[in-house]
Amino acid sequence: MQLAGARALVTGATGGIGAATARALHARGAHVLLTGRREDVLEELRASLGARAEALPEDLAEREGPGRLAAAAGQVDVLVANAALPASGRVEDFEPDQIDRAIDVNLRAPVQLTRALLPGMLERGRGHVVLVSSLSGKAASPRSGIYSATKFGLRGFAAGLREDVEQQGVGVSVVFPGFVSDAGLFADTGVKLPPWVRTRTPEQVAEAVVRAVERDRPEVDVAPLSLRLGTRIAGLAPVTVARVQRRLGSERIADALADAQRDKR
Repeated sequence: MQLAGARALVTGATGGIGAATARALHARGAHVLLTGRREDVLEELRASLGARAEALPEDLAEREGPGRLAAAAGQVDVLVANAALPASGRVEDFEPDQIDRAIDVNLRAPVQLTRALLPGMLERGRGHVVLVSSLSGKAASPRSGIYSATKFGLRGFAAGLREDVEQQGVGVSVVFPGFVSDAGLFADTGVKLPPWVRTRTPEQVAEAVVRAVERDRPEVDVAPLSLRLGTRIAGLAPVTVARVQRRLGSERIADALADAQRDKR
């Protein structure tokens, strides 16, 4: 699908990956609709882009948030469902409302936005839905039960949706970032990774989103080869891989991430 002239809605545009994605889509000629909760940050991004950019503040954790956003956005040719909460930690450490909030933002909102915007795409015979998941949506790690549930859910939703719409001019893609440096959920924690665990930048994730739309790629991983191979092996031998992860200190890193992200639940 050509992005020039398309109307692209990017959720979570106030975060590192969202802002980088908005810039990348704008650079390809798209009219970008930016949404997020922080109005000041949203407006700053809109101003930096100039023409072909609009700010649509919305809280997707609210029950009616996705519906309000879809109505405000109007015609949308490309949906990039990127907004997410970290939701890391042991399940028993979460309050019930924190679990609901993670599911609402990470999974329910993308599904509801797709449901609201899809009819217009189908009617025009043109459109693309991009769901930003995570490598945690392919292989779980310690303290990721709730987060992985939402990210695995996006992959399943995309697979089923693709079967329904691929013959009608609408593409469906899932992007799976690993650890992302510079800005975003992981970068904000300040947690140090072992030297053998490499990261990717928000700009590289944004490039993957653009590639997914323009080339109609079903799935795109954005991670070093070692993480991609580890994820693939984990799908085949999850128990064995989990044991190896623990020996390499995965629980220590997971606990540090959960502590650093606790206030974002």
